[in-house]
Amino acid sequence: MKPKRADKKNFSDKVQDNNSSGNSLNELIYSKYNDLFRVYTKSSTHVAEEYLSGLLQCEKGHGNMERMVEKVNESDYKRYIHFLSVSKWSASDVNLVTMKSVDSSLREQKKKSGLPTGFVIDETSHLKKGLKSVGVARQYAGVVGKVDNCQVAVHVSLGNEKFCSLVGTELFLPEAWTKDKERCDIAGVPELDQKFQTKPELALKLVKRAIGSGVEFDFIGGDGLYGHNAELTRALDTLSQFYVLDVHKDELVFLTEPTFSVPERKGNRGKFPTKIQPDIKPIQLQNYTKTLENKDFSTEQIRKTTKGWKKAKVHTVTVWHWDGKEEKACKRTLVITKSEKIKYSLSNGDKEKYTNKEWAYFQCSRYWVERCFDDCKNELGMSGYQVTGWLAWQHHMALVMMASLYILTLKLENQDEMPLLSVRDARLLVIATVFATQKEVDLCLKHIRIRHRQRQADIDRYYK
Repeated sequence: MKPKRADKKNFSDKVQDNNSSGNSLNELIYSKYNDLFRVYTKSSTHVAEEYLSGLLQCEKGHGNMERMVEKVNESDYKRYIHFLSVSKWSASDVNLVTMKSVDSSLREQKKKSGLPTGFVIDETSHLKKGLKSVGVARQYAGVVGKVDNCQVAVHVSLGNEKFCSLVGTELFLPEAWTKDKERCDIAGVPELDQKFQTKPELALKLVKRAIGSGVEFDFIGGDGLYGHNAELTRALDTLSQFYVLDVHKDELVFLTEPTFSVPERKGNRGKFPTKIQPDIKPIQLQNYTKTLENKDFSTEQIRKTTKGWKKAKVHTVTVWHWDGKEEKACKRTLVITKSEKIKYSLSNGDKEKYTNKEWAYFQCSRYWVERCFDDCKNELGMSGYQVTGWLAWQHHMALVMMASLYILTLKLENQDEMPLLSVRDARLLVIATVFATQKEVDLCLKHIRIRHRQRQADIDRYYK
């Protein structure tokens, strides 16, 4: 519903007037990002505010520029196009401010929760039609669980307990793109980014960027794509970064430390061996699990859910992992959890340093980055863009992460009054605050509180 012209008030002023947090979108943008949207002598900060308000107001499937113009008064489609596709403001600089702001907020939250903060790596896909969207190709799309025409990007999130936000991204370019310079040039891909980089290599870039920016986190998490990659894990060792990364069930480990030597040639024929080999055979993780009994696991409460504690059977053991090239195997902690399914993780941390409950907490941290993806796609227009070029894609994602930071701020500041405030609740409250009278805002708050009471009553039943 559009507001009447006579009643119209600036988007952020209304939020600041009516929102109990006292933190407006205008305040966030102009205090943290104002200079970053200035190109030469012209500032586009007001366009960034319009675009962010459009992301917050549009429902899933309608978070594109055409629908934003219908929602945001006095906005302009061509202005949006220029702001995303032509204007030379730096998405990297904006992302850096977003990352540091999330970091600052979660440092305070860590003091309250007493829980470690995770830096979690994951990738997500955006289904697209045609061949022009930068990086688009037929590749595995996790959003539909099969190979499809899509773009894929590696993201990182910072999270403490249930509070989490995306803080960095790198677009994955398949070899079909990096081998076609003309195609990359047409899409506006910078020269330095036209070389092929694997997803683990992109993840390492994001980790190094965060470390160089002074961001604080207690551990790095990620799925099997990253845990299986020896180049990434060895690089994290070199950077002295503690990680707990998932691995696949067929990953090979040694249960005791092996020694390596070049074997002698068998018989008088054939070449002399040149590659070192271990003196014992490794075992697949799934086969190792079959040797375990119930007494080898401890049952742990990992985190609270709406249906009671999420519990898992946890087993940890010291193992050694070899990448097939090194002169010695690396000592690792293997974490196995059994709940709905069996999950495996390897860590470079000492087994005795943490309890089984803490190891399980590290492992299950990927849940929150998945929630970030769901919230950003369903509530903040993450996949709703209608742009094809490199610059526009980077700009859109930077603005989505800014919107995510804004919602995180609202959730953190209202956690005592509304501990069950979801991303959708917060977004609906912002919309009501912008477009409605005070009476309607109060009604929106009333409905949210009713939902929360009902939700809390359902939750309490599981914790009796």
